[in-house]
Amino acid sequence: MTAKELIELWVARLDAERQRTIDAGQDVACTATEGRLVQSIGGLHLYEFLVPPGISLSVDLPLSIVTSDEMDPTEGIVLRQKGSALLVQVIDSLGASTPSVTLIPDQAGLLSTSVTRLKEMAAKADAQSLGLSERVVPWIASPEDASKMPSSASSVLTTLWSEDQAQRRHKLAGLAMELIRANKRILLISPDHEESDDIVGMISRTMKAGGLNYKTWLSRYEMPITSQSHGIDLHELGFEAQMHQFYARSQTEKASLRRKYERFRELAPFLAGKAQKQKDLDEVRLLEWRLVTQLRDVQAKLAEVGATLAEYENLTLFQRLTMQTVGKNVESLTQYRTLYQQQIDGLNHELDVAKGRIRQLVPEAAVPRELRQEAEDLKEAVTKLGGTKKIRELLAAEADPNRQAFIQNRRLVAATPVRVASDPLFNRVRFDVLIADEAPRIGAASLLAASGLVRERIIMSGDLREIPASGCWAAHDASVQAGG
Repeated sequence: MTAKELIELWVARLDAERQRTIDAGQDVACTATEGRLVQSIGGLHLYEFLVPPGISLSVDLPLSIVTSDEMDPTEGIVLRQKGSALLVQVIDSLGASTPSVTLIPDQAGLLSTSVTRLKEMAAKADAQSLGLSERVVPWIASPEDASKMPSSASSVLTTLWSEDQAQRRHKLAGLAMELIRANKRILLISPDHEESDDIVGMISRTMKAGGLNYKTWLSRYEMPITSQSHGIDLHELGFEAQMHQFYARSQTEKASLRRKYERFRELAPFLAGKAQKQKDLDEVRLLEWRLVTQLRDVQAKLAEVGATLAEYENLTLFQRLTMQTVGKNVESLTQYRTLYQQQIDGLNHELDVAKGRIRQLVPEAAVPRELRQEAEDLKEAVTKLGGTKKIRELLAAEADPNRQAFIQNRRLVAATPVRVASDPLFNRVRFDVLIADEAPRIGAASLLAASGLVRERIIMSGDLREIPASGCWAAHDASVQAGG
């Protein structure tokens, strides 16, 4: 059997199960009481409810939640059920506590989403790279013969079968760290959220011991239901927490940029006025320099005329005749002296006016030292960012968290298989390696859906004894396959 044929087989089984769910009316609403808020991270909230005896909801089952005040319903996902205690990840806050809510499960919708994903894989076999999925077909198609199949340690398919879970996970953690060092993008799936928390904690501890910053590379897609695992604070690794922290920092930077831009705009007209005053001051100082130069020239001429008149009586006849030849005599020199004095008086008056204007412009053109430094820093920051037009575009852009881009920057993404098969986000991203932790307890349909997202290698780990015990790969119960 090929991967495409197996996918089409499970599409038919899940579709039939979906129709039976609709016909039997199995998605029956129930009342949950004593709801309390456990934790809030970003836009997600973790609530615990008590459900009536006999109510059993599968992991990752989507719910509609209607409050007692009949406000708009919100959406949620079941993360765990222990006895009557139900842990639900909710999109909208319901407050610190809520006495009663109505839970409306959507098993048919979950099956329909899984069917759609598998149909897309079968229809686009080449694009989905089903070559890797072919490697897991023998295990899923013939679970009764799994114990007879040889283990694999190739570069394409690696199986880690062992009855010792601690030993298996220790090997998985080492492999994960090696793959991260090799810059591979890893999708890690576990059958439920408790198992996912445990393996993520072990991999984080191994990376920490190996000198790698696990907070940078690891992301737990759903909200962790365990606060700590293997000494690691799992809340720091939650995808929503990481996104919330990243975009909160981004918004802080944006607010800082807005303040700088507004301050720059505030200072711009003030500094422009100062610059114009400085230009006027420079022009008046240039005029002052020209007036002083002219004054010195006229004063020099006046001094020369005064010296000539003082010594005129002592000049020889030849010198006097020479001076008279060019029109210089006592009478003309006296006229020159009067003329030069008038010019000096005029120049002094103009200088007084210029100096008065300079005294007026100096404080008007002066920029305080601290303001000058601030203006220079703001101008440099604006220039680095591409100018005021670019800054306006950045500020005008809406804060739209790009979940796809963010998840693609993680080296290892841990999720449950049902979420991988049903969440549209995983249909838009690709990974290099798939690690299926506790693979015998993962539904066949979900395992196939996850295998279609990887390009290079599949690693399966678990206890072979659980294959017949869990029945997750058995063909007779499609609902188990959809539920993970």
